[in-house]
Amino acid sequence: MRRIEADRARVAMASYQTVTDDVGKLRDDELARPSRCQGWSRADLLFHLLLDAQRALVTFATPAVGEPDVDFISYWVPFRPGAEGYAGHARFVRRVASSYQSDLVIAAQWAETAAAATHAAALLPADVTVATQGHVLFAADFLATLAVEATIHHLDLAAGDKSLAGPSGPGLAVTRETLDGALGKPVPVGWTTSITC
Repeated sequence: MRRIEADRARVAMASYQTVTDDVGKLRDDELARPSRCQGWSRADLLFHLLLDAQRALVTFATPAVGEPDVDFISYWVPFRPGAEGYAGHARFVRRVASSYQSDLVIAAQWAETAAAATHAAALLPADVTVATQGHVLFAADFLATLAVEATIHHLDLAAGDKSLAGPSGPGLAVTRETLDGALGKPVPVGWTTSITC
């Protein structure tokens, strides 16, 4: 298994901050607009990311027993379009997000939780192992998976909106490294780590 560099994985947590920065620019009606994720508004997508940040806080406090069984690339193997549970999760996200009094409340909860997750990540030794979703990973690899999730969904959230800055350079770099590894070859020439929507 490959192992990502610890410092690079931590720097990739900047992806959470860039999501927070862009979401902070959006009004309630702008959060209600469709995202690039089919059937999800921007607020729905942000709620999905909020669930990931909450899972991160649990994972940081869940020491693992045993050796890592996945790395920052192989972690993604089960996550394929149409996989079991996807439709149910999509419905759950839409229903729960729609129960909020305002989409701005989701944005505020995201900002608070993302800041807590970033703070906790900075205190976590990169070479410890953590457990999440039935797997054991080095903490640095887990941080990379969080950066990839946030970066890809940041692209989904910001698509077509030139008022938003888009994902962080470090987040794009880790995402590209992950995709290169998953594909077994570099992503197409022309996609640099400075891509924005």
